[in-house]
Amino acid sequence: MTSPLVLLDLDGTLIDSIPGITASLAVAFRRCGLPVPTAAELRSFVGPPIGDSMRAHGVPEDRIEEVVRAYREDFGATGMHDATVFDGVPTLLADLRAAGCRLVVATSKPEVFAVPICADHGLTPLLDGIFGAQLDESGTKADVIARALSAEPHPPVAALMVGDREHDVHGARENGLDCVGVTWGYAAPGELATAGAVVVVDTVDELRHTVLARLDGLVSRRA
Repeated sequence: MTSPLVLLDLDGTLIDSIPGITASLAVAFRRCGLPVPTAAELRSFVGPPIGDSMRAHGVPEDRIEEVVRAYREDFGATGMHDATVFDGVPTLLADLRAAGCRLVVATSKPEVFAVPICADHGLTPLLDGIFGAQLDESGTKADVIARALSAEPHPPVAALMVGDREHDVHGARENGLDCVGVTWGYAAPGELATAGAVVVVDTVDELRHTVLARLDGLVSRRA
C-alpha cells in the first residue's frame, strides 16, 4: 500500500514569516513612491499571490511589476531570512513521518525562495518535497498543489492539505482534497470555516491528531 500524503502550506502554517515579508513590502512601496499600507494591510499580503494582493490594495496595474520586483529584491537580500518556525512544528513533522506519511510543502511563495527557506530553518530533512509558485506567480495555489500531486512517485492512498488561508482550502478542493485549517496563521476570523475547511484546529497537537485521524478515515473508506 502506498503512503498517505500531507500537503503543507509554508507561510503561516509551518513558519511565521510576517516580519520579513511585511518589512520587504514596506521597503518596496517606499522605493516606488507609493503610500505604505498599514501593518494590518501588509499582514494580509501573506498567503495569496502577491500580484492579487497588490491589486486589492490599489497598486495601479501598470506598476504592479515594478513594486513586486522591488519587493523581491529586498526579500531575497534580507526579508526571507527573517522568519521563525512555529513551536512544535519540527516534532509534528517527525511524528507524521514516523506514522508513515509523506510530507510535501505546497506554497504560493515562489519556489526559488521556498526551497532555501526550508533549508535555512532545518525543515528540509523532515520533508519529501517542496513545491512553490513560479517566480512570476502566474499560477494559482491549485496549480501548485496539482504539480505536487503529479510529482508523487505513486498515487497516494489518501491525501490531505493543511493551511492557514482560504486559498489553501480552495486550491485543495480544486484538486479533490479536503483541507484542515490552522488558526495560528494569517487568516481573518472565520475565513477558513467560510472557505470550507473540513476542520479548523488551534494547536499543533490538535493538528497531529486531526491529520492522522482523517487520513485513517480516508484509507478505511478506500479499503
